[in-house]
Amino acid sequence: MTLRHVARLPVHTGPAGWNAILPPANPRAALTGEAVCDVAIVGAGFAGLSAAWHLRAQDPTIRVTVLEAGRVAESSAGRNSGFMIDLPHELTSSDYAGAGEAQDRVLTRLNRHAIDVAETVVQDYDLPSGTFARSGKINGAASAVGNAANRSYAEHLAAMGEAHELLDANTMREVTGSSYYSGGLFTPGTAMIQPAAYIRGLAGGLEREGVTIFEGSPVKAFESTGNGWALITPQGRLRASKVILANNGHLESFGFKAGRLMHIMLNACMTAEIPAEALRNLGGQQVWGLTPSDPMGCTLRRISTPQGTSRLVIRQGGYYRPNMATSPADLARVVAKMRAKFNARFPSLGGIPFEHCWSGHLCLTKNAVSVMRELEPGLYSACVQNGLGTTRGTLTGIGAADLALGRSSEISRFFSAEAEPTRLPPHPFDTIGANAYLRWKEWQARAE
Repeated sequence: MTLRHVARLPVHTGPAGWNAILPPANPRAALTGEAVCDVAIVGAGFAGLSAAWHLRAQDPTIRVTVLEAGRVAESSAGRNSGFMIDLPHELTSSDYAGAGEAQDRVLTRLNRHAIDVAETVVQDYDLPSGTFARSGKINGAASAVGNAANRSYAEHLAAMGEAHELLDANTMREVTGSSYYSGGLFTPGTAMIQPAAYIRGLAGGLEREGVTIFEGSPVKAFESTGNGWALITPQGRLRASKVILANNGHLESFGFKAGRLMHIMLNACMTAEIPAEALRNLGGQQVWGLTPSDPMGCTLRRISTPQGTSRLVIRQGGYYRPNMATSPADLARVVAKMRAKFNARFPSLGGIPFEHCWSGHLCLTKNAVSVMRELEPGLYSACVQNGLGTTRGTLTGIGAADLALGRSSEISRFFSAEAEPTRLPPHPFDTIGANAYLRWKEWQARAE
């Protein structure tokens, strides 16, 4: 019954752009005083809310309470690019191929289950139009190296029997309105979502079904009580029979897997609304999503909101930060680079300002495993999404919920069987080595 203190709390630089373009949400109450539940969940992102959804779906009588350190959809859930990718998407690979065809087939099946779950949530909770679309995505290539990576990945997909289409420069221009890309690889199974709208809608639906969600309630300490757990927040104490940690890289802040998690900060910018005349001059399709052929390149999305506004979103600029935070100077430096990359792709839109710029936290392991397992009796994790927070977060949340329920499922068995995260070099060598490697990889992918 030793009280364990949490080493650090989430720090966010810049607004979550996906949340900022939605109508303001009413704040939720913070936890105050004493409260009790059956299962407490730390984190109201994809993993945490998916865990809550699955718990209630399996047992509508279970009392579930979610503690969110900040506001719903202001953390990583509102800072990602909104791709729910079904196929292998291994960020440490040169072409996204995973550990082998057999494992990739299993993970693809599980990823598609996560996408099906998201579609069910959208339908059951009547989420707004534009929140979710199975529209596929493109791996864009702007160099011979990028096109070679696309061909390599296409061969891997062909061996798996997965649908794909290689695109030429003309088709890329017809889709994006940009002459920058010399080729692309289209895969049809990705769902494109408005991540903040999805998370806000999921949270609201869960509350209507009896799940309690507290905002502004970071867990600062926790302890085993012998017959359960106690979570201490600034103003309250929550007692629970079981706890699911769904806080991604902040699993390390709770004292688990120290020295084994890589904390990468990515940055993104969203333009102001693009005027109709500029859109006509640009051409291209109204909505599309593009990941780079090299994982260190630029991710791009063109969105059209139900309110009729059209914007472009660009994401790039990864660097290693073991403190899981970006400084304003870090963000400003990367935004300047993204501006140059945006202008190279869309010279006719050079006068369109970035309205929202932000940083987000991505947690990887060297051997590309997640941490979805029982950490201690009654304490479970749904963490370390390896850059796939939407699909992998949904899966690890469901898997952790199954463990808490004492159930075995394909999801829980898959992630429980994964190896431990590989140990990293000691600090500061981890930071020096990782940032040197990232700079080198970014230079190699400079055209992408």
